[in-house]
Amino acid sequence: MERRYLRPRDNYLRKLIAFQDKEPIKVVTGMRRCGKSSLLRLMARHLEESGIPKNQILEMDFESHDLRDMTSESFYTYVKEHAIENKRMYLFFDELQRIDRWEDAVNAFRVDLDCDIYITGSNAYLLSSEYSTYLSGRCVEIKMFPLSFNEFLSFHDLEIKETQSALGGKKSYIVDRDKNKYEVRDAFNSYLRFGGMPGIADVGLEQEKALILLDGIYSTVVVRDILEREKRRGQSQISDPILLRKIVLFLADNIGSNVSILSIGNTLAAEGPLGRKGSKGAPSAHTVQSYVNALLESYFFYEIKRFDIKGKEYLRTLGKYYIVDIGLRNYLLGFRDRDRGHALENIVYFELLRQGYDVSIGKIENSEIDFIATKVDDRKYIQVTESMSNEAVRQRELAPLLKIRDNFDKIILSLDATQDGSYDGIKLKNLIMWLIYPK
Repeated sequence: MERRYLRPRDNYLRKLIAFQDKEPIKVVTGMRRCGKSSLLRLMARHLEESGIPKNQILEMDFESHDLRDMTSESFYTYVKEHAIENKRMYLFFDELQRIDRWEDAVNAFRVDLDCDIYITGSNAYLLSSEYSTYLSGRCVEIKMFPLSFNEFLSFHDLEIKETQSALGGKKSYIVDRDKNKYEVRDAFNSYLRFGGMPGIADVGLEQEKALILLDGIYSTVVVRDILEREKRRGQSQISDPILLRKIVLFLADNIGSNVSILSIGNTLAAEGPLGRKGSKGAPSAHTVQSYVNALLESYFFYEIKRFDIKGKEYLRTLGKYYIVDIGLRNYLLGFRDRDRGHALENIVYFELLRQGYDVSIGKIENSEIDFIATKVDDRKYIQVTESMSNEAVRQRELAPLLKIRDNFDKIILSLDATQDGSYDGIKLKNLIMWLIYPK
């Protein structure tokens, strides 16, 4: 793999290093262009800096034209020929899902070689049940996402500084490489507008260039990862790019809203012809579900389930969807200040995933809590709103949290500048500062 300038992704690199030379195969998953290839390069560089000779590190990018015709057998042969006898090999396979029956070769490497294996994939099909029959219990998944707000600042050479405020507290501000100062809110608004795809840092925060980059990402995910993959699988369920785009637009426009498969089909039918040959009326629920599943598999959207706090069970009622990157939503729907509350929810949801939480929607009696974030020994109940200054909004956000009688953290995140405080045990925090200082 080419060694171009690599920006750090320390949180993910630490996870790979923690499993270095351990038996599990390291599988890095996430949507296209979120930084998986760069993470493999960062790990390979770490190995070299740790004293591993270059000839014990084998990197293969299956997006390369040189490898496009490789089969499982030729893949195995190529690696075996490059393995050094009596030496541990470090094997890096980027976008491995493009090789049919790749799992046969990888399983053989585990048996036939002394090796440490690292894989990336842009589709959840990589970790399907078919794969797990071969390597169940022998792989660890590192889930990768577009940039967090902190990473966004770092990638754009922006640094958080603090100074004493006039009232004696601390005030944060942003400094760029030329020592120009900016308000933290301005940097956050850029993040809310352009999103966290790493490539944005290469083209800069200019709308026209950002749109070109985001269009390329969308086209790659939809055309190559979904439509072409279905052809390779011999499937015909997902063959209509017009219907697929309409479903993408619907889900993007309804992030954070209660959505059913039936409501998607009915809404699309009401909008007019869908472009499908011989189609009349709404697409079937089965068809819509197939298209939505493909978008979930490609990590373009994420589904969040509803959890009954009192009944302590997941519900089959309406779930919600969030888009992997808020910049992609703006590309699809236009750069306008639309539905900011749900956009903020979207950002908080993915930050919780980055922090390693399992996330669900909370239901308690007739009330809803935006997020229940759970780890083995931790749970947080989180509400997200743009502002708490309106008394009606304040009561709406507080009411569900006040019904919960356990001792876990209950937090309301908003953009109010003077938000930090508490109310009856509920913590009130500024959302931007929570993103910068998550612990």
